[in-house]
Amino acid sequence: MKRFVVVGLGNFGSSVAESLNAQGHDVLAVDTSEEAVERIAGTVSSAVIADGRSAKTLERIGARNADAGIIGTGDDITASILATMALKDVGVREIYVKVISVDHARVMEKIGVTETIFPERDSAQRLAARLTTTSILNFVRLGTSFGIQEMAVPEGWVGKSLRALELPKHYGISVIAVHDVLTDTMSPTPDPDAPLKESDTLLVAGKDADLARAAAQR
Repeated sequence: MKRFVVVGLGNFGSSVAESLNAQGHDVLAVDTSEEAVERIAGTVSSAVIADGRSAKTLERIGARNADAGIIGTGDDITASILATMALKDVGVREIYVKVISVDHARVMEKIGVTETIFPERDSAQRLAARLTTTSILNFVRLGTSFGIQEMAVPEGWVGKSLRALELPKHYGISVIAVHDVLTDTMSPTPDPDAPLKESDTLLVAGKDADLARAAAQR
């Protein structure tokens, strides 16, 4: 179990806090809004009405040395900067920040956050990836022009093994797991010589262009 501090309980912050709590982690949720705190109080370990921009306040409510901090005050750039500095002051090394613009992201990266997050943009890109091909089931961005997607096995790949397909060589992608949806069996270290089945989906990682090229296969 890890300890997380979530500062800012709008839609993004609340969703992250609830998801982390559902996974069994210790979540400290912080917001200056009494209504926001009351709304989430029953779904996290601790919800506190407090100013997450203050290191003294974060220290007082038990945020010191948490495993990671998530800042959801993206609509207020100044608040996200101050909250980042406050989390750093209480020993939180990994900090993830919701941002609203490229300039906002650049500022946060300059002060050393672990990652900046564009929720709306990332959601739009996932939707676009799914809409442009029916073979993509899920898509997760891991960085600029790089991601992981779950895709159905193209018809031309059925019956062939991963070794025979040589996907890293021909498409620049790596298969990190094979999921047999018929039996709901996930193989995180797939047998390279096992023939792929129609009931399989592939979890593949690579650059956006390479992933799109693989997903376009029939």
